[in-house]
Amino acid sequence: MRRQDAKAGSAIVADGLRKGYAGAPPGTGLNGFDLEVAAGTVCGLLGPNGAGKTTAVRILATLLRPDGGRASVAGFDVRTDARRVRERIGLVGQYAAVDEILSGRQNLEMFGRLNHLSAAQARSRAGELLERFSLADAGPRSVGGYSGGMRRRLDLAVSLIVAPPVLFVDEPTTGLDPAARRQVWAAVRDLVDAGTTVLLTTQYLEEADRLADRIVMLGAGRVVAEGTPEELKSALGGDWLDVVLADAGDAETTRALAARVASGEVQVDAGACRVSVPVSERTRALVTLVTALGDAGVEPVDVTLRRPTLDEVFLHLTGDDPRPVAAGVPAPGTEVPA
Repeated sequence: MRRQDAKAGSAIVADGLRKGYAGAPPGTGLNGFDLEVAAGTVCGLLGPNGAGKTTAVRILATLLRPDGGRASVAGFDVRTDARRVRERIGLVGQYAAVDEILSGRQNLEMFGRLNHLSAAQARSRAGELLERFSLADAGPRSVGGYSGGMRRRLDLAVSLIVAPPVLFVDEPTTGLDPAARRQVWAAVRDLVDAGTTVLLTTQYLEEADRLADRIVMLGAGRVVAEGTPEELKSALGGDWLDVVLADAGDAETTRALAARVASGEVQVDAGACRVSVPVSERTRALVTLVTALGDAGVEPVDVTLRRPTLDEVFLHLTGDDPRPVAAGVPAPGTEVPA
């Protein structure tokens, strides 16, 4: 079939995708999901369990047919041109799909042959990928002896046997320790630097912050917020000052002084002896508050100026954070046009 006209520069486009499951709770699946991912970038797809992340990936990877809406990947419609979509994508699931008995090299050569490479081409491609993912020394060894991070890097290498322009990565670091997660992050960034477009689903907010050029947050099967990591953090209220106190008895005085520089509601965590205040003029607010605390005889243990975290954005959007939010990020339960 003829290549579908896609939005200029977009490797992945979804318009109003819908998918329901019989007997599932309301909001399960997709309920008017829109997405646009620029070529050569990482898009992070975030949301709580049941928000529709995996359903979206399965539809875009042609493993599941939508009930409604349209989507294209690499310029081809996922329903009417599924074969051509599959020729242009790679998919890394939540669990490694490699054979633990075979060596890393044997796994790569086997998948190369399954992808119709000649024996010589498969050997050559396996060598290239082992080098690319820093697995050359481990290549002759059985995968059963690999660490978690090594297995995930091998899984990424397998998905790139035919170097797809678009790669779907579904929760790639689930169950890995911090060191192994960083290894996988480095591998994903290397892919993007080489021109691959990546759609990443994850529940690790730090992972999205480190990897994604743009983040799309899902709730009940539809987009509730999207933007760069910095845009999403800014929408939650700009900068924050955290004041840690040595004496919990100073909390009320600190709260009153902090209110003078606050751009929103001051938060007091009595258990942690911490007062947090949203501010719009970071440097002026910091100097003003520290001076006022000194004049009042309050000596804090620490004063930190920080950006909001993606964790705070995520908690707000999933209904677990009561703080007010600036324009751009809707409150939980707010209707968002599809």
